[in-house]
Amino acid sequence: MTLLDRLKTSLSKTRARFTSGLARLFLGKKEIDPHWQEAIQTLLLTADLGPKTTEYLLGRLAETVARENLKDSDLLFSALKKELTLILEPCARPLIVDDFPKPAVILVVGVNGSGKTTTIGKLAYSLQAAGKKVLLAAGDTFRAAAIPQLQSWGNRHNISVIAQSPGADSAAVIYDALQASRARGLDVLIADTAGRLHTQSHLMEELKKIKRVLAKCDPSLPHETMLVLDATTGQNALRQVEEFHKAIPITSLAITKLDGTAKGGILFALANQYHLPVRFIGIGEGREDLKPFDATLFIEALFNP
Repeated sequence: MTLLDRLKTSLSKTRARFTSGLARLFLGKKEIDPHWQEAIQTLLLTADLGPKTTEYLLGRLAETVARENLKDSDLLFSALKKELTLILEPCARPLIVDDFPKPAVILVVGVNGSGKTTTIGKLAYSLQAAGKKVLLAAGDTFRAAAIPQLQSWGNRHNISVIAQSPGADSAAVIYDALQASRARGLDVLIADTAGRLHTQSHLMEELKKIKRVLAKCDPSLPHETMLVLDATTGQNALRQVEEFHKAIPITSLAITKLDGTAKGGILFALANQYHLPVRFIGIGEGREDLKPFDATLFIEALFNP
């Protein structure tokens, strides 16, 4: 399968809810339905674009219809596709670790169950496959299974993991890993952190402490703070961005579990409201199923038959 075909398959649930409905509404009809705004609004909300992004898109389409005096339903469909592409394109910025001093320090955060540790393992694998020397820091000392889970990924791909016992100071673990990566002349340090909800104030304070400890070594650290979001949570992902960003500046996103949800439209809401780089999307359980986000390919996978 080509990457486009693979992405189509992974987005099948979102395609069924979102673009299939749009196709039934527009394609093959000569004239625009007089109630097109209500119909599109319903479809966009159902596909988890959320009220703000839906309102924005409807406004843009109304301007296009009036300005170009659109009558053809196919042209309106094309205009919507164009507007959706314009929302995503600015956020499709790949992670380039060579842009950072060595070692590039990537701090990975997110709630429990988002696929954070698995994302770290897949990212480490892809970086290693690209010729980078990688070290992992088991900074999630709160969840008992997190350390062996990360060590399992490391053992599988011969990537070292710096870890201490469960309950250890997360900031100290990551500090030790930073010193080790510098001493070994490595390219990338990826640090796991405990999954947390915004209501867990003690864990949010721990994130702030990690940031302070790293910044004492180098004010530019961490170079990247990546928030992992589970696409199946839909609109709740917006709240997670907001709350995590209050604790520590989020610089990028990774969206997981797109293959298991009809809520893939959440990417448009995230892009439209927060404008953060979407570095990766998860489209399966395999180690190679964490893909750099490509806006054009994503749109094509949604809209192409």
